[in-house]
Amino acid sequence: MIVLKEIMSLFLIILIGVYSKKRKIINEEINFGLRKILLEITLPLLIINSFNFSFQDEMKSNVLISLIYSVAFFVVGIIVSYICLIPIKSDKKKILHFANIFPNCGFVGFPIINSLFGAEGMIYGSIFNTVFNIFLWTYGVIIFSNKVSKSNIKKIFLNPSIIAVYIGIFMMIFNIKLPSFILESTKLVGNMTTPISMMIVGVMLADVKVKDIFKQGTIYYGSIIKLIVIPISLYFIKLLLKDNSTIINTIILIQAMPAATMTTIFSIDFNKEKEYSAIVVFISTLLSIITIPIMVRFIIN
Repeated sequence: MIVLKEIMSLFLIILIGVYSKKRKIINEEINFGLRKILLEITLPLLIINSFNFSFQDEMKSNVLISLIYSVAFFVVGIIVSYICLIPIKSDKKKILHFANIFPNCGFVGFPIINSLFGAEGMIYGSIFNTVFNIFLWTYGVIIFSNKVSKSNIKKIFLNPSIIAVYIGIFMMIFNIKLPSFILESTKLVGNMTTPISMMIVGVMLADVKVKDIFKQGTIYYGSIIKLIVIPISLYFIKLLLKDNSTIINTIILIQAMPAATMTTIFSIDFNKEKEYSAIVVFISTLLSIITIPIMVRFIIN
């Protein structure tokens, strides 16, 4: 029911985006402005808020372990996705590879993790989210740009989201707490990230014929990799390590979430298969209604 509730909320916001584009409430100029707001204001504030937890001494070792698992499992996901996508050519491969690596950990993942593991799971989820953002603005940019230049490096390490990661890590290490009025304001604005991103997906879907949404075979193939193959690969690593801790279960389940909406945001910014990327996010989110409950039962035993 938690999965269904979150997914239905996402679909409703997507439909608002579709309606807004069809009624010409949102045009290309407004859509560009929404992306700028998301990337330069709401997302950085959301990242900073994800670090708002007590970094107590007894949690230090667990936080370090969750950091190691997050990095290692991102690398495993990259390798598995790259191998599975070898048969696919063109820019669609970039979209699917990006979607396979980066899960929707915020809007879909966190409520599920919170319901299963409570506050402890949310801490590990926040650590994963930190690694997510570092990979997003490094490897994620490289996927679309195909090269690492000086200008790219500058954009990667000095963009607002990565600066937010620097601030968040500093807050976490020194256990700095924002004043309540600042925290509440940044939280309210940061929480706008998901609605804005899903509306942007809806705006892109508005230009796609309904029949085209469900006839893209490569999208189903990519969704199987994202929602089943990668999580199961990580599950076998869990068995090899003989670790059934909340830490490893949290990280694996987050990786089993549908494609992040940043898939569409990046495809628009890099002008790569924009409509296709919106369909990827839509289909993987739709299929996750079935796969997430299965993965929860399968992974947690």
